[in-house]
Amino acid sequence: MFNKLYDEIKKIICENYKFFIVMVVIVLLATIRLPYYVNTPGGIIDISSKIEVDGGYPVEGSFNMAYVSELKGTIPVLLIASLRSDWDIIKQEEVVLENETIRDVSFRDHLMLEEANDNALILAYQKAGKEIEVTNRQLFVTYVDPDGRTDLEVQDEILEINGIAVNEKEALAEEISKCTIGDTLTLNVINNGKEYTRKAEIYELEGVEVIGVMISEKKDVITDPEITFHFDQSESGPSGGFMMALAIYNYLIPEDITHGLTIVGTGTIDLDGNVGSIGGVEYKLKGAVKAKADLFLVPNGDNLEEAMELKEENHYDIEIIGVSTFDEALEVLENLEG
Repeated sequence: MFNKLYDEIKKIICENYKFFIVMVVIVLLATIRLPYYVNTPGGIIDISSKIEVDGGYPVEGSFNMAYVSELKGTIPVLLIASLRSDWDIIKQEEVVLENETIRDVSFRDHLMLEEANDNALILAYQKAGKEIEVTNRQLFVTYVDPDGRTDLEVQDEILEINGIAVNEKEALAEEISKCTIGDTLTLNVINNGKEYTRKAEIYELEGVEVIGVMISEKKDVITDPEITFHFDQSESGPSGGFMMALAIYNYLIPEDITHGLTIVGTGTIDLDGNVGSIGGVEYKLKGAVKAKADLFLVPNGDNLEEAMELKEENHYDIEIIGVSTFDEALEVLENLEG
């Protein structure tokens, strides 16, 4: 029986070997990754699908985050990108920085998303006059500059610097400011459950004293009313922080500052309410236009200039307004008409 089955399979393969070879080649071409990524116009995400505020006020319109679609550099994707003017091929080293792995990038991006959400949450509740308490702050190394003179590693949680406990960015910066260029700091850290003693020499970079690492701050935030975030594992990065702050704030106040409009925007946000620039604004604007948004909010400066140039070139029917702070954005929204 088995011999007969074997003969049948062998016969099918022999008669159709060209087909099977072609299928194997197609599968390989579609799955083999080259050291490139492809950025394409993204879309928008209604923030109401990502947050849930207990007893939040009703909202007629929507605040939306704009995003960039990033495709892996397979051969078919790269071929399509070479034929489309709105798809850009990006070298892997422009996405994965020198001296880091894909795993490091994932850790950094997800922690930056969490930090951005925390900043947006704290700022929105403070502006709305609601109760909020920040506890259990932690500092993590999310990137190590290859030129840095340190043995700190990504995912190190910094516990002490020169014997002084630190768990906030401001405290870390203060301890560094007490030293001079060339001084070597001793840092006690924990990584994967084990404690280590690291060293970091202070040097100057663009007029600023640094230790050659990027730091993200993680915190637990207790709010009244309660809020819940619903983000997917695939979502990351800080560029939605600005719009997140506006959306949370809108749920906490009686008046609806969307005025029933579809509002899309991008930009980082810090605890002082400053709106920071981001990358990929051209893809995000295209996503907003595709979604027929009424308004696109963008950080002032290069981001605004790039968006306005793109609008003029393509004759987009969308209002674009640049802002530098959260308060400026509130002033813009208060003057809108639905």
